[in-house]
Amino acid sequence: MKVYKEILQKLNYELDVLETETEDVLEKAEKGLKLARKTLRNMRTRVLTKGFKSTEEEITFFKKIKPRLCSKLIYYAKLFNIQSKRPRGSKKSQIKYLNNHIHKLQDYFNDNLEFFHYYRRNATALDQQYFLREKVDIRLRIETYYCLTDEQFSTCHDSTVATIMAYDTLIAYLKKEIGKIENNTTSDYIFPNNSKRTRLFWTANKTDLVELIYALHSSGAINSGTADIKEMAAVSEQIFNIDLGDYYHTFLEIRSRKIHRTKFIDNLHKSLLQKMKDLDE
Repeated sequence: MKVYKEILQKLNYELDVLETETEDVLEKAEKGLKLARKTLRNMRTRVLTKGFKSTEEEITFFKKIKPRLCSKLIYYAKLFNIQSKRPRGSKKSQIKYLNNHIHKLQDYFNDNLEFFHYYRRNATALDQQYFLREKVDIRLRIETYYCLTDEQFSTCHDSTVATIMAYDTLIAYLKKEIGKIENNTTSDYIFPNNSKRTRLFWTANKTDLVELIYALHSSGAINSGTADIKEMAAVSEQIFNIDLGDYYHTFLEIRSRKIHRTKFIDNLHKSLLQKMKDLDE
C-alpha cells in the first residue's frame, strides 16, 4: 500500500502547487482534472498488474486510497461545470445560483443516507460487501463518472465515498463564495483581515508548523483529506500569529531530510506519552 499512498501524496502536492500558482478558477479546474485523470490511469495500471496481497489490502485501497484520488476528479469536474455557468448578474442571482447547487449536492447525502452514516462512523461490518470488486451488485446505484464504472477497478461503494469527499469540499467552497459575495470581499479564508487576532503565538520554529499542517492534510483529518493546503496554512497563520512564508519550499526541505523526516511529529508523540506517564504517577 505504500506505493499507492506515495502516488496519492504526489498528486496532492501537484494540486497544492496548482492551487497556489493558478488564479483563474476554470483554468485551475481544467488542469486539476487532467492531473487527477493521469494519476488515476497510472494507479489503475498498477492495480491490474500487481493486484493485492490480501482481502484487507484490497478493502483499504478501495475504501481509503482510490476514493481520495477520485474525489479530486469529481471535485474539479463539478467545479468547472458550476463556475463555467455561473451568472455574472446581481449578487442576489449569484447567491441563488450557488445555493441551488449546494442543495443539489446535499441531496446526494440524503439519497445515500444509510451509507453516509456508515462511512461517517468509520464502520467496518459491511466492508467486504462494499469494497471488494467481486461483490459488485449491479442493482446498486453506480455513479456515471467513467473512472468509477470499471469493473476491474471499482467496487459498489468506492465511488460513493469519493463523491461524499468531493461534495464536502464543494459545499465548503460554494459557501465560502457566497460569503465573499455577501461581504463584498475577495478574502479567501475564514478570517477577514480586520478580525481580532488571537493571543496564541507559535513559539516553535516555522518548519515545525509546516510539518504539522502537512501531517494533518495527508492523514485526511481535515475535510476527509480534501482540504486545501493553502487555506490550512492561512488559517494556521491567523490562529498562531505567524507568517509561514514559502511553506511549499519549506515542505521540500522537510522531504529532503536524510534522517528524522518527521522530527516534530515524532517529538509530539514522545512528549504526549511523557505527559500521560507523568499524570499516571
